Amino acid sequence: MGLPLWSATAQTLPRQPLQFPRDLGSHPDFAIEWWYITGQLQTAKRLFGFQLTFFRSRVPATQGMRSAFSAKQLIFAHAAVTDVTNQRLLHDQRIARASGNTQIDLASASEVDTDVQLGDWSLRRDGSRYLAQANGSDFSFQLKLRETQPLLLQGDQGWSRKGPQANQASYYYSLPQLLVSGQLSLGEQTLPVHGQAWLDHEWSNSLMHPQAVGWDWIGMNLLDGSALTAFRLRTKDGGTLWAGGSLRTANTSSAEIFGATEVSFTPERTWKSPASGASYPVQWSVQITRAGSGKTTPVLARYTVKAVIDNQELDSRQSTGAIYWEGLSELLDSRGALVGRGYLEMTGYASPLRL
Repeated sequence: MGLPLWSATAQTLPRQPLQFPRDLGSHPDFAIEWWYITGQLQTAKRLFGFQLTFFRSRVPATQGMRSAFSAKQLIFAHAAVTDVTNQRLLHDQRIARASGNTQIDLASASEVDTDVQLGDWSLRRDGSRYLAQANGSDFSFQLKLRETQPLLLQGDQGWSRKGPQANQASYYYSLPQLLVSGQLSLGEQTLPVHGQAWLDHEWSNSLMHPQAVGWDWIGMNLLDGSALTAFRLRTKDGGTLWAGGSLRTANTSSAEIFGATEVSFTPERTWKSPASGASYPVQWSVQITRAGSGKTTPVLARYTVKAVIDNQELDSRQSTGAIYWEGLSELLDSRGALVGRGYLEMTGYASPLRL
């Protein structure tokens, strides 16, 4: 889901149908945007999680400047690897300006298609596959991610509500069940890897709703080929300000979309970070219901979301300014059987998120 949030006072988001491949690219007239890839990587004996995110932020004060050195857009990037065997998280971050001058910029984001780069970090689309590369201080990866399913338009055909007011919304699509191959380097060791991944792309004119301090989000690739999204915006007392999500079963092109009252998150176990002192729910019960006209509310599904390791906290204060938890997690059904893996993201626990 990414880091930027939504504001009740932000400019109203113009609503229009998404057009592809144009909307796979950047939207520099919008305030915030991000491309977000998460997934699992495997070798013969080891399991890893990985994350690569590019954020674009429009700088309003510089838009009228003529200087080629004015930072009209800022590009941030986060990358992380969860080493499950060794119970550790490796993380790095970058930030650079994007003025539109390719001769002096360290970062750029194409408006034509997915093609974002910041130094030697990049994400770009090549036909039906994506190429992702990041080079951190103690890790690197070069991955090919092949599409196996059509785009999943979140919300109402890609118009995703994020709050109780109509202008609290974003454009949002996902691409789940990507097949991954490539290599992962840890120090001097390079490993061939394969796995599954999830891509989110979201853009909006808005920031944070004044009552929200952060959110909880999952994007899960199920073993049977289905894809589950669930999120909630959280208030200071831990309540839910807004919620939503979707479930697309395997071999279908359309998804079942969940409304604000149909998704619930209940914490089951917490972990306290020794670095920040924040306590994160690293195990959740996520319930999907279907609102009806009767007195009963049918339960469609009940899952347990469980972190593969507790310490997957990321300190991004040198770029986006936030400390948050984001990591590889397992999805269990109501009987406790493993039915999928994906990423859990939790923001606003170390301090209220203000971006």
